[in-house]
Amino acid sequence: MALSATIYKFTIALSDLNRHYYDSVALTVAQHPSENAERMMARVLAFCLHAQEFLEFTKGLSTPETPDIWAKSLDGNTTLWVEVGEPSADKLKKATRIADEVWVYTFNSKSEVWWQQEQVKINPLALKVRRLVWAEVETFAGMLSRKMDLSMTISGDSAFIATDKGECEVHWQDLKDA
Repeated sequence: MALSATIYKFTIALSDLNRHYYDSVALTVAQHPSENAERMMARVLAFCLHAQEFLEFTKGLSTPETPDIWAKSLDGNTTLWVEVGEPSADKLKKATRIADEVWVYTFNSKSEVWWQQEQVKINPLALKVRRLVWAEVETFAGMLSRKMDLSMTISGDSAFIATDKGECEVHWQDLKDA
């Protein structure tokens, strides 16, 4: 029998000082059986960094032809495509043809190797790439619980996160800016 997804519920008080976006976000997130907590929390962070109307998680790992997160306009056009991890240059090239804006959030211990291998192919593409600090993503994932209330304040190149289990800050580095 196949393993099923684990469901997590997040209530996030979001303050994005970079975009002047303030909201209370209720998320239900399905963790794929093959997905670790760090990747799921990187998806949650990426969602908050792009919070907007019509933003949603896709089926993710179970549908490799779609991104992890996207936003579609009322007429069905993809306005935002967000990948979390180390996608292939071919998938990203396809994404830039489909979506108005494409982002990649790489986050784990192998992201530097991925970037060195794919940078030449990705640089000509109109997209943005950010590397999240791996140790800080691990700390954020260590606070995970099935039902979680947290506040997130985004400012500059970091997100400060406070939960009932503690606080942490996740920084990022822009590797490619469109």
